[in-house]
Amino acid sequence: MQAGGLKAQGITCRRGDRFLFGGLDLRLEPGDALHLVGPNGTGKTSLLRILAGLLRPVAPSGDIAWQGSCGYLDGRLALDEHLPLDKALDFWRALDRSPPLPLERLGLDRLADIPVRFLSTGQRKRAGLARLIGQGADHWLLDEPLNGLDSEGAALIEALIAEKRTAGGVVVVASHQPLALPGAQVLDLRDFPPSPSGKGRGWGLDADTEPPPQPLPTGEGLS
Repeated sequence: MQAGGLKAQGITCRRGDRFLFGGLDLRLEPGDALHLVGPNGTGKTSLLRILAGLLRPVAPSGDIAWQGSCGYLDGRLALDEHLPLDKALDFWRALDRSPPLPLERLGLDRLADIPVRFLSTGQRKRAGLARLIGQGADHWLLDEPLNGLDSEGAALIEALIAEKRTAGGVVVVASHQPLALPGAQVLDLRDFPPSPSGKGRGWGLDADTEPPPQPLPTGEGLS
């Protein structure tokens, strides 16, 4: 069965005493991609973590509904640093009951016996991708997926994203680096400032006088 998409309404995010964004509505259909852009500190990672269920939005905002499961990839590698790579991945593969991982395609087949702690930054990113694929999640949330990768690795990421979208998955990506996401929606969280009180829909207005949600722009062939 093809997975559905994502619907989120009225998301407001606060970290500590600071409100990052407010009144954010999202609607993503199967096969859609959303590219989060903007400088550090605007809330891109926080939004990904909210969508992943790892961070709560400001109450009572933040109705988030996924149709299907989602997997999250960031800079932290959830693998045992002391185990050889294949053993570390096998631990999760057994829990996920996933088929054999595409280690050769990911450029990891020659690293199977290397302890995870000795992997380079790029190799760790590829290992994280293997873990993500093994989860078999319907949708992906990717935080700076190109960090540490060369041009070949970046092309691999773009191909994997395209395949996920073709299969009906939703992909949300935060990336400062150029990334080919044909037909993706583009979201700059600076366009959704919170109101002074941290409430409302994010345009500095009361909920009773808010304007209708603004559609996200579409970027064709981002690069």
